[in-house]
Amino acid sequence: MHTLVFLSTRQVLQRQPAACQALPLLPRELFPLLFKVAFMDKKTVVLRELVHTWPFPLLSFQQLLQECAHCSRTLLQECAHCSRTLLQERLSTESVQAVILGLTARLHTSGKEAGTQPLCRKHALRVLDMTGLLDDGVEQDPGTMSMWDCTAAVARTCIAQQQGGTAEPGLSPVPVEVRVDLRVNRASYTFLREALQSSVDSPLRLCCRDLRAEDLPMRNTVALLQLLDAGCLRRIDLRFNNLGLRGLSVIIPHVARFQHLASLRLHYVHGDSRQPSVDGEDNFRYFLAQMGRFICLRELSMGSSLLSGRLEQLLSTLQSPLESLELAFCALLPEDLRFLAQSPHAPHLKKLDLSGNDLSGNQLIPFQGLLQAAAATLLHLELTECQLADAQLLATLPTLTRCASLRYLGLYGNPLSMAGLKELLRDSVVQAELRTVVHPFPVDCYEGLPWPPPVSVLLEASINEEKFARVEAELHQLLLASGRAHVLWTTDIYGRLAADYFRL
Repeated sequence: MHTLVFLSTRQVLQRQPAACQALPLLPRELFPLLFKVAFMDKKTVVLRELVHTWPFPLLSFQQLLQECAHCSRTLLQECAHCSRTLLQERLSTESVQAVILGLTARLHTSGKEAGTQPLCRKHALRVLDMTGLLDDGVEQDPGTMSMWDCTAAVARTCIAQQQGGTAEPGLSPVPVEVRVDLRVNRASYTFLREALQSSVDSPLRLCCRDLRAEDLPMRNTVALLQLLDAGCLRRIDLRFNNLGLRGLSVIIPHVARFQHLASLRLHYVHGDSRQPSVDGEDNFRYFLAQMGRFICLRELSMGSSLLSGRLEQLLSTLQSPLESLELAFCALLPEDLRFLAQSPHAPHLKKLDLSGNDLSGNQLIPFQGLLQAAAATLLHLELTECQLADAQLLATLPTLTRCASLRYLGLYGNPLSMAGLKELLRDSVVQAELRTVVHPFPVDCYEGLPWPPPVSVLLEASINEEKFARVEAELHQLLLASGRAHVLWTTDIYGRLAADYFRL
């Protein structure tokens, strides 16, 4: 149910011209709620004027669109006024553009007057934080703005401000720092680089919090890293770049200058087959030396990297324990898992992804030791395509259920039967925090399945829909009987957003 203050705010904004005229008469404490309602209802004229006349030093999307200023709810919970957390939705293109236009208008207005009310420089807007927008990788509706679109819109604004934006003669606008999460690929690289260059001496200063570079040439990646503010960046995510050790040895010193970096995501780090192995080892040692420079790193992702027998070398160089470690498809060996279980990192892990590593043979006991070491802190465990059959799962359940704080368990692509899933469901009742289990289609639901079934068969073979419908109904009844109807059991591996370390 909406609160009275919310309903009153919505009524005030029905007639936008009158609402803009009324802004000087309204208490500034109402501005945060006015912003959320205007954003939600696409009252773009009011929204632009709110940004134009914003009376606080900070305008944060995360605070205003996930958490109303009038309620004490934490992020990601429903707002007490309107039961909506807009950052968990795709944002309206019109609303985001209105915010940018309001910011541009503000920079072009004198310090004496902004719109319809005085703009006190003591309370002038200094930070516009647009970080945290939903970016689920799903095709966007024409009326919504993706993270790629937002990156482009902010970048173009920076360029336009530098090229044609000037304040009134004799007046210098108060600089505004715009915090964004930047997504860049080959198509967007040129204008994003220009935007970062333009913002250096501009009153609109671009500050990147999270950088994701996809399929970007090595020289372009280095050029972008050189333009970023070392004090702002918390995450670097290099995807689909196939750097190899040689390319990584070129990029890593530019990454290592970000001393406050908390998250580093690298993929496809492997030896270069065309160069001598001695050079490859030299490059790996250089990479390790640079990794030792990080003092704040808490998340490391090395997906699809060949790390067989090298995990100890990699993790021993880090100065602080990791809280999130992703090692999907890294061909880990038993000694890698044994080292990790005994390392300082294990008792601090909140998120662990071992997808694509065979845990069914000699790796099973070391894996169970790792689970035991991480049981007190583990919140998110991803074990997709780990070749775990019923025997391995049942042997692991006593250790797995000791992970009392576990919220998410991913088991998709493993050859489990309905009997194994039912045993998991019954034993997991003791895990009070568990909210999501992504499980495979039971092997009982396939026709003529070879044994042991290759992962490719599990992922591509057809399912008997009638059998699976009965399985779903039975699992649902078991959840109801155990009082766990709120726990989601699903086979939809793509329908769930990957847990972000910073939101665990």
